[in-house]
Amino acid sequence: MAVSALTAAAPVAPGDLRRRVRLVQWGFGALAVLACLTAPLVGSTTINFRQVFDTTIPFAENVDAQIFFILRLPRAIAGTLVGASLAAAGVVLQAMLRNPLATPFTLGVSAGASLGAMLAITIGLPLGMLGVLGGPIASLVGALGAMAIVYCLATMRRQGLSTNVLLLAGVTLNSLFSAIILFVQFLADPLQTFQAVRWVMGNLDVGSYSPILSAIPLMGVGFIAFARLPRALNLLTLGADWAAARGVDVLHTQRLAFLSASLVTGAAVALGGPIGFIGIIIPHLVRLLVGADHRLVLPASAGLGAAFLVMCDVAARTLLSPMELPVGIVTAMLGGPFFLWLLVRNR
Repeated sequence: MAVSALTAAAPVAPGDLRRRVRLVQWGFGALAVLACLTAPLVGSTTINFRQVFDTTIPFAENVDAQIFFILRLPRAIAGTLVGASLAAAGVVLQAMLRNPLATPFTLGVSAGASLGAMLAITIGLPLGMLGVLGGPIASLVGALGAMAIVYCLATMRRQGLSTNVLLLAGVTLNSLFSAIILFVQFLADPLQTFQAVRWVMGNLDVGSYSPILSAIPLMGVGFIAFARLPRALNLLTLGADWAAARGVDVLHTQRLAFLSASLVTGAAVALGGPIGFIGIIIPHLVRLLVGADHRLVLPASAGLGAAFLVMCDVAARTLLSPMELPVGIVTAMLGGPFFLWLLVRNR
């Protein structure tokens, strides 16, 4: 459907556009880096920033450094990567499907990842490749499997990639996988069910840098693909025929957008669980701030999504300290009211 919020922006002078793009990239990028570096300093246990980097104290005896580098910094980095990935994937999918309600979880990737993680927890997988826990690996396999099923269904016709079939197949697959997840939970013992439910709520406590290093290559490939999409997405939001008439290879753009967004979403869900609302509220908020041009919206959404999720994680581990909330609950409690406000504002 055509949506005013996704309409391409009015033309601007190339020099002005380049300056705006650089300003957005540096501004929102700095915001994400600032959030990632300051988040480890905040918590129920106060740490001394100078002592964190005091090389005269052995690391084994430096409690502040251990809290900073082992407990808090990995989850801040994970929040940065997951938030940027989900927000950028939301921008790409909303433009490709021409639907402002599209999210990284619309096409069944999140449900596939959740099913993979649920099976891993129920079966009790120990360690996987490269020392990464079996849960994230099974989650990523489930996400890629869901992506393959949806893509095959959407390309069964010889005309190319059908966005309508893509959307319908994703919604159907979400429902099917959700039913299978409930069935597996019914068969699992209470401890396994508790672990699975906590994972589904979203959790950035990755425990080490290994899961982050495993997710970075997949996210990197996805973001390299994202860098090639903004101009085509600007035209695609006006319609496939309009974009084709202006030299856009519509089928190639749709394939690249779907595969890259699904790959990034799968890696993000494997790293932090299915954290909702990032991929829908951040793109809409960014459009209110910088306009509808995807050359601005895409980098701004990545930076703001990263900073937003890191701050939500800080709130999750400090609001009810010493008890820690799943970060997905915090994003839902913030995202739900914001989206309702957005609907009322644009009524």
